[in-house]
Amino acid sequence: MKKYLRSPFLTFYLSSLLISCANYGDALIYKNKEFKVSKVKTVLYFNPEVFPDINEIKEPTYTAFYSATSDKMKSLGNIKYLQVDTPISFDDVDSKTVKEICENNNADVAIIPKVKYFKVGFGKYVFSNQVIVSMKLYDSKGHFIMETSYDTYKGNGRLLGSASNSVIIGTKGAIRKIHKELTN
Repeated sequence: MKKYLRSPFLTFYLSSLLISCANYGDALIYKNKEFKVSKVKTVLYFNPEVFPDINEIKEPTYTAFYSATSDKMKSLGNIKYLQVDTPISFDDVDSKTVKEICENNNADVAIIPKVKYFKVGFGKYVFSNQVIVSMKLYDSKGHFIMETSYDTYKGNGRLLGSASNSVIIGTKGAIRKIHKELTN
C-alpha cells in the first residue's frame, strides 16, 4: 500500500521541481507601474546588442534571435512584429528615437534586446556557451515600461547545446516573461 502512495507523491514532487527550475532563469529586473500598456497589436524589435562585441557572432545571433521572436510571436496570437536594423545601445537608450521609430511604424511597443554570451566549464575545458538575453520594453511614447532577462544556464541547467540554441531558448524565455507581466 505504501509503495503505491509514494509513486504519485514522487511524481508530483519531481514535476514541480522541474517546472520551477525552468522558470528560475527568467527575472523581472524592473517594472514601471505608472505606465500601463493596453492592447498590443504591433511589437517593434531592434537588433540585439551582442556582448562580447565580435563581428563573427553577430549575424548568427541575429538569425537565431529573429527566428525565436517569430516563433514566439506566432504562439502568442494575432500580434504583428517588426524588425528594425537601427542599432540602439542597451544601456543608453534614447527614448526620443524609440518614440519616433514607433510612430513611423505604427508600433504599440518597442523591445530593445541584449545577448550576453558566457562560457560554462572548468579552466580550459568549456562545456557549452550559454547566454543571458535581456530585453527592455518601451511604449509608443518612449516611456520605459520594464526590463526582463533570461539566463539559459540557470533556467535550463543544461550543459550541452549550441550557442544559437541557447539564444533561441533565452529569447523565448524573455518574451514569455514580458507577456506574463503585461497580462497580469
